[in-house]
Amino acid sequence: MRALIFAALAVAALGQDAAKLIQASDCSSCHAVDHRVVGPAYSEVAKRYSGQTDASNKLAAKIRDGDGGMPAHPDLTDAQRTEIAKWILAQTQSSPSQAEVQAYAYALKDATTVQLEFPLFVDGKGPKVTKDVFHGYQLYNSYCYRCHGTDATGGQLGPDLRRSLASGMKQQEFLSTAMTGRKEQGMPAWAGFLSEKDVVDVYQYVKGRSLDLVPSGRPASEQD
Repeated sequence: MRALIFAALAVAALGQDAAKLIQASDCSSCHAVDHRVVGPAYSEVAKRYSGQTDASNKLAAKIRDGDGGMPAHPDLTDAQRTEIAKWILAQTQSSPSQAEVQAYAYALKDATTVQLEFPLFVDGKGPKVTKDVFHGYQLYNSYCYRCHGTDATGGQLGPDLRRSLASGMKQQEFLSTAMTGRKEQGMPAWAGFLSEKDVVDVYQYVKGRSLDLVPSGRPASEQD
């Protein structure tokens, strides 16, 4: 029994140390435990390496050298890369059950109705946008407007993001593009600077603008 307790404590310590290393690096900008961001989920990576001999060393080497769009991490020590690899390989829990996605209905100016998977406005508070949408507005006006124009209306250096979303760009594509950038078009990669949630908040703000539900300028928010 004592041996089992020590083993459990050792695993917990490994998880805490690895989590700190991951948080301090750029890993979380492209990966999450149970869903795809830019790169695959950690649980998916663990599944790919399942049953392979010397899996932790193979994955540690990939973390060091990079591969297929994944940047190299030569700044980490061998011990740190191995620790992160072992933590990733332990993320083998089954996929979370598909919970019912709540839909939020909004009436557009042309009298049609649109269904969104996130709320734009605070329930019962009229035109006030949610904290997430307002955060997206703040981030957009701090980092995105220089290329994509004030109020997401398009600029000389970047396209009108309202049109991109109206043409069918989904949240996952928006997230992947923002994180990895488009070097050939001069768009920087935001991975390592903005978090997944940051970019999703920007997406929600731009989605509201593309539907002409969120007005130009500073939107009223629940903080007002």
